[in-house]
Amino acid sequence: MTGPQRREQLVDVGRALFADKGFEATTVEEVASRAKVSKPVVYEHFGGKEGLYAVVVDREIQSLLGRITTALDEGTSARNLLERATMALLDYIESSTEGFRILVRDSPPGQSTGSFASLLGDVAAHVEHLLAVEFKARGLDPKSAPIHAHMLVGMVALTGQWWLERRKYKKTEVAAHLVNLAWNGLAGLDPKPTLETLSGQG
Repeated sequence: MTGPQRREQLVDVGRALFADKGFEATTVEEVASRAKVSKPVVYEHFGGKEGLYAVVVDREIQSLLGRITTALDEGTSARNLLERATMALLDYIESSTEGFRILVRDSPPGQSTGSFASLLGDVAAHVEHLLAVEFKARGLDPKSAPIHAHMLVGMVALTGQWWLERRKYKKTEVAAHLVNLAWNGLAGLDPKPTLETLSGQG
């Protein structure tokens, strides 16, 4: 194998092990053994388990973010954008199950970037400005768009995690229910929401 080929092989092996066992339970010895190389080869390419994990996670993040960004760029209306973004995430979960399992696990200690939470924050930032435009057109406060962006992204992501373990529902079915709740909820938004249980309390 050439150097680049060996590196790709190690990334594939690491991806499978991290998805199956998680970061903590995976060892350099296992990666080397499954790739049929010596431990120094793994260290030579990645500097250790952390380096390999970082490459695997970065690739998954770029893949998912790329899909969602493309979906948002191709949308023709607010409803269409919501449907496309929801399907993009569910498509990724279906076609890159190992990658999604890696993303939703906890990152290794001390790693501040590359977590699923930071990825969702990036996606929400993409959605935020689109929601602000829609809110303005509907006479709603565009300053609340960041709150709604995170709620929408979180709702789809959490439902995606649940669907990953319970595939008895079709992907389009799950997407339709998600969009139904999100869209009809958005359609009936109160311009100045309050909590009834706290009314009258300063």
